[in-house]
Amino acid sequence: MARGERVVIEGAEFSASLTAGSDIGLLALHAGTEGGTAELAEEVAARTGATTLVFTQPAGDPVHLPSHRMAVDHCAALREFLASVTVVVSLHGHLRRETPRAVFLGGANRAAARILGRELTAHAPDFEAVTDLDAIPAGLRGLHPRNPVNLTPEAGVQVELPLGARTLRPGKVRGVPDLPPPSVAAALTAGVERLAARPRAGAGRGPAASP
Repeated sequence: MARGERVVIEGAEFSASLTAGSDIGLLALHAGTEGGTAELAEEVAARTGATTLVFTQPAGDPVHLPSHRMAVDHCAALREFLASVTVVVSLHGHLRRETPRAVFLGGANRAAARILGRELTAHAPDFEAVTDLDAIPAGLRGLHPRNPVNLTPEAGVQVELPLGARTLRPGKVRGVPDLPPPSVAAALTAGVERLAARPRAGAGRGPAASP
């Protein structure tokens, strides 16, 4: 059952919705500004039993805060999420016009990034899974040490999705839920299932560094 919390971060009000599940955590920090990330997190969690934490903005103009500034100590839902999962799959959106089909897989757990990359290639071949950090734009690498994707025992993967990989309803009416592409939902589901079946060890975690 989901548990909700209202939290103010840097003057902006957010609603954080936490649903407990397995030790794999699906995170959507910017669901208010990156459409489709909440729906993808919730759909994949429903299929896999993963834990989810989704941040939305219930009122006013949506504000986009960098991920590392969302890691505030006064958010109980975030503290509980980070304490209950070992690997995070953090879903984000990008609008890079030069790479409209690229899914960038950053974050400190490079082994997990490669697992998700293989499943995206297999299940969502219309998109390009990019796991080489040097090929990921610096601002999308998700390596900041305070980024929530890196604050669990095995860190995690920051999945930067282009608009077409997040929703089949671009330009939708406000308040109408996004509809994630089935191929991307299937790929992330397979990836989370593989992460859940992994040997429980810290292998594959790379050094956390500034972007």
